[in-house]
Amino acid sequence: MNSEPIYLVNELTFPNVILFDWHGTLVDTLDAMYLTMEEMLPQLESLDLVGRLIAEEQCRTQDDAKLVRYIRIFRRLHPKILAERRVSRTEIFNAIFGQDIEAKRTAHHAYNRCYRSHYGEVKPFQDGVFEYLSCLKKLGLRIGVATNRSREFLDQEIQLVDDGRWQSLFDVTVCADDVKEYKPDPDVIHQAVARLGVPCDERVWYVGDSHTDMVTAFNAGVTRIFYNGAHWEERWIDRIIAEKEKNPEAPAAVVDSFEELIDVLMALDQREPGRFQCAVDACRPRAFPRRAPPPPRVEPDWHPAVATLTPPELILFDWHATLVDTLDAMYHAVDDMLPQLESLGLMNRLIKPEQSKSPEDAKLVEHVKNYRQLHPKIKADRKISRTDIFEVLFGEDQEAKQIAHKAFNHHYRNHFGTVLPFEPQVRAMLEGIRRLGLHVGVITNRDREFFEHELAAVEDTGWAHLFDTAVCGDDTLKRKPHPDQLLLAIERVGYADTPAVWYVGDSTTDTIASKATNITSVFFNGAQWDLPWLQKIFPGTSRFPHKPDVVVNDFSEFWALVLACVNRTQ
Repeated sequence: MNSEPIYLVNELTFPNVILFDWHGTLVDTLDAMYLTMEEMLPQLESLDLVGRLIAEEQCRTQDDAKLVRYIRIFRRLHPKILAERRVSRTEIFNAIFGQDIEAKRTAHHAYNRCYRSHYGEVKPFQDGVFEYLSCLKKLGLRIGVATNRSREFLDQEIQLVDDGRWQSLFDVTVCADDVKEYKPDPDVIHQAVARLGVPCDERVWYVGDSHTDMVTAFNAGVTRIFYNGAHWEERWIDRIIAEKEKNPEAPAAVVDSFEELIDVLMALDQREPGRFQCAVDACRPRAFPRRAPPPPRVEPDWHPAVATLTPPELILFDWHATLVDTLDAMYHAVDDMLPQLESLGLMNRLIKPEQSKSPEDAKLVEHVKNYRQLHPKIKADRKISRTDIFEVLFGEDQEAKQIAHKAFNHHYRNHFGTVLPFEPQVRAMLEGIRRLGLHVGVITNRDREFFEHELAAVEDTGWAHLFDTAVCGDDTLKRKPHPDQLLLAIERVGYADTPAVWYVGDSTTDTIASKATNITSVFFNGAQWDLPWLQKIFPGTSRFPHKPDVVVNDFSEFWALVLACVNRTQ
């Protein structure tokens, strides 16, 4: 960040009150917060909130749109958010529900119920917070907390943090259950100022770590100080400051640490000496370092040079979790089917742990064997298909997998019907590929009974006209990961299995099927696995040699890859 946090100091008004956000500003409760979010988000369906997620085209930023998409599909936080550990639950709910106040209220209440199982671990957000707050008191400033925390949690956390040393420092605390609406509604600041008996104007500073905090302070009519303890990139903050006409909530100052907050006050003191009860330089504590940045998420980087890919002539796509989202129905059907393993004669045909590809696979087999259900982590992650599940459970036992698929289909009839594009622009991407003169097809382990219904139902008008061929699970004797379906589709369109045929799929099963032929394997990383996990599921060993030729994280990346390859031939 900018090494000079006081570049806007001439615009600042001397404060008489400084209010702080709580989580992410004064304290670190990230572990409890993210554990709570991971417990709460799978409840969106039962809370009737899935249908109230904001439309992606209405999102404020592309990152917000990706978050909405990821939560809609996987009921989890996007891995980038979990890796960076910067965004609060308030920011998340504002991003995914927009202006739907009732939906946000329901989400916050559900969060609070879950938070009771996790809160208690609380520590200063950076070293020296107690010393810096004590300095503010010596300057004659009144300080307080204005937070979306419930009173139940805030009071306990104040008693716990830093061995309780902070309890006597605050002149006022206002929580979410003290007001009618959550931030960015300004009532939480208005209430705090009213309790202190001072005017609500620019002499009140609000220090917070999020865009929501800045909007809240703007709505309240107080001075906005952005605390960049989370190490947001300079360009993000500078952009909203540079465009203040479009972003009136832009902060009046940005500080990277509490040391820099004191620097701002010292610059004011030097501008007009004597306004504080004592000189800032005389009472400021020794300098404490800013909080260390989080370790970076290791993004997938599996792209060979585009020149190593043969330009496509025929592109085949997997259906579920690649082009469309049918996860709810799929997991419901697997849940119904697994308790029948014994009656289906499949318990003794589960793969032995030492035959599993990874320790995670072995744990899944062991859990299914003991409990006749998926491991809770599998259902929470919502990232692997029933085909991959059966591959993990039964390995090379083709007959066992056929029995399992047949039982799954029986239960799937009770659940299927809802089908959504995996991303909003899937249809446009498919239409674009066809305009390039390329052929397009679908390969799916879905039985035709289900696939044709879903193909006709997606986006109301259906996508049947977008494909030159479609091969389903019951069109061949063997399903993926065997290549029979791919080879049949290629034959129907009149091609040979060459690298000019691309197969795009989201699972190891899709990769294995394509690598059993001579075609190009494109792994669609819609689940946003990071590089270490991709290396784990594609180890490239003699026993598990199959690796994709390229990895794309979304269809915008895929479209760019197609264009780059096609343009090389023109």
